[in-house]
Amino acid sequence: MKVNVVIPVYNAHDVIRETIETVLAQTWKDYDIIIVDDGSTDGSGAIVREFGDRIRHVRQENSGVARARNRGIAESAGEYIALLDHDDLWHPTKLEKQVAVLDGHHQVGMVITDVAHMDRHGKPMGVIGAR
Repeated sequence: MKVNVVIPVYNAHDVIRETIETVLAQTWKDYDIIIVDDGSTDGSGAIVREFGDRIRHVRQENSGVARARNRGIAESAGEYIALLDHDDLWHPTKLEKQVAVLDGHHQVGMVITDVAHMDRHGKPMGVIGAR
């Protein structure tokens, strides 16, 4: 795999399905998804398991988001790591565009994007990084 998508999860039953679906909808397909369940108690793991072998599901005792993210990074073997929080969504071309930048500019070590904040109903609340 070229890209490992690392998603730390803790009690994300209400949002994790949509987050995973935005990764599966990526135009760039050379990736795998590693979800580190940080001791969820709300059934988040059951939703993750519904996706079957499309996701590598790792469970650990609750240790905090940083430790869960680091565990996912340790489980990664791809050329690039993409970090995604359990309540965030990606535009379908995100990975394609970021991989193109990284592959085309070897002096670049990290690519970040603007962030659009939305409420739970999809109403825009502002953009961070927009010019």
